[in-house]
Amino acid sequence: MKLIIDSANIEKIEDYLKYLPIEGVTTNPSILKKEQNIDFVSHMKKLRQIIGFEKSLHIQTIASDYEGMIKDAHRIVELIDKDVYIKIPVSKDGLAAIKTLKQEGYNITATAIYSEIQAILATELGVDFLAPYVNRMTNLNTDPYKLISNVAFNIASSNSKSRILGASFKNIDQVLKAVRSGASYVTVGTDVVDSFLADANVNKAIDDFGNDWYHVHSNYEI
Repeated sequence: MKLIIDSANIEKIEDYLKYLPIEGVTTNPSILKKEQNIDFVSHMKKLRQIIGFEKSLHIQTIASDYEGMIKDAHRIVELIDKDVYIKIPVSKDGLAAIKTLKQEGYNITATAIYSEIQAILATELGVDFLAPYVNRMTNLNTDPYKLISNVAFNIASSNSKSRILGASFKNIDQVLKAVRSGASYVTVGTDVVDSFLADANVNKAIDDFGNDWYHVHSNYEI
């Protein structure tokens, strides 16, 4: 499982980098809203400085039309850096923008994927990442894990370089099921990431080991 953090919280990301195998950071307007009164450009540059260029930074376009998406993508790269992955929803205009931007050499993350056909079309256009919305599909009585499995099969059979980036998670079980189904990458919010190691049994085991050691070897330090 290659983990990407779905957040723009500087403190959280700095902390995660100390102990998690993080591959990058994804953002969108809703995530940025949580950080309240930030300067977009300086905040994104700060994120890049923290994670470095060896990790991926994903930033979403705002416009819903083709021309606007192209303009947004150009502006993002101009203001941040050329290595950013531009997040574009897989709509009619989105696919048109993806086609143009891939021809121009941009890194693309196809988002708002709710169906297998969306993912296949985006794969054929050579996107770098496909982001199916796991929890949102579940809420719509759609099986996200079957979609991921089928898309993974299509990628393998067509020798595509696109990678599945599972998104929209509400719990660890959803993350694990997405990985088992074929999502080589997952982008996970801080609420779920914080629950990864929040097991009282782990802390109890650590305390028990320490107590047992000092009960027998109280005068010996290691």
